[in-house]
Amino acid sequence: MIVCFPGYRMLSGFCLAAFFALGVQAEPAEFVLSDMQGVEHKLSDYRGKWVVVNYWATWCPPCLTEIPELVDFHEERKDKDAVVLGVNFEDISLNALKQFSEEYFMNFPVLRSKPGPDSALGPIPGLPTTYLVSPGGEVVARQVGPVTAELIADFIAQQKTAE
Repeated sequence: MIVCFPGYRMLSGFCLAAFFALGVQAEPAEFVLSDMQGVEHKLSDYRGKWVVVNYWATWCPPCLTEIPELVDFHEERKDKDAVVLGVNFEDISLNALKQFSEEYFMNFPVLRSKPGPDSALGPIPGLPTTYLVSPGGEVVARQVGPVTAELIADFIAQQKTAE
């Protein structure tokens, strides 16, 4: 069962102020998911950029809270060094999802996936869950609970500084 975390405080300090950095995988991560128009998106299509993969659902209040942050982040960075891929993680009709994404002005690709405890990138213990994938295709961080544009940008800046 997927649960929806209402905010950072429920995480008991687990990921209060920053992404939880993960060990880099030996091989680059990959998935192929279709968007609302039926176009397939491979994670590897985005190599060379940071990829924010956000698993969310329309019924999840914290997911709805972070959508404007993801929209802003994507708009600011899509032509530079990062993109957002939103993965809708629920059983919902295509028409309802299209209407929802239009109402929330979602300017990034909205992909569809069947809900479950895991994804191609790792576990989905609750929604929202966000994975950060490096330009080389490695999963480097995961956040369970809402993210902000600032949180994502700060984590990427720290990673660039560490290189």
